[in-house]
Amino acid sequence: MPAPSEQAPPDAAQGSIAIYVDADACPVKPEIYRVAERHRLKVFVVANSFIATPRENWIERVVVEAAPDAADDWIAARAARGAIVVTADVPLASRCIKAGADVIAPVGKAFTDSSIGLSLATRNLFDDLRAQGDIIGGPKPFSPRDRSAFLSALDLAIVRLRRSGFKAPDLV
Repeated sequence: MPAPSEQAPPDAAQGSIAIYVDADACPVKPEIYRVAERHRLKVFVVANSFIATPRENWIERVVVEAAPDAADDWIAARAARGAIVVTADVPLASRCIKAGADVIAPVGKAFTDSSIGLSLATRNLFDDLRAQGDIIGGPKPFSPRDRSAFLSALDLAIVRLRRSGFKAPDLV
């Protein structure tokens, strides 16, 4: 039996590419839909509350319970080689990378084996500083440059997976 990281996501066809979106605060959902439609890919939009999605057979809205990390757990359980996960959540990105998935932040940053350690350390440092009251505020505003970087990173991930033998699923 293959290791969990070698298995295809249970909700995707064997050997096919699927996109998993940590959707609660994702600013690039419309871009994901356009790219997925062009490449004929399945998209799972995961949140702990209702999120409007286009009514397409290749887009599946997944509403998980409102428990902390329920959406993260759902996505991480399906992350595997052939999955592209879109999230700004660094701990979720780490879990998905360990499972073999490609992970992209909405600002276009690709999380990798070599970058995730520093990303986790930086996130933890800022969490500690915020808890002490030393830092107020959050990330910089989302920009057109971020949107463009995301689109490039998503296309690159799809091309890499296709070159590795993954394909678009057979969508009915």
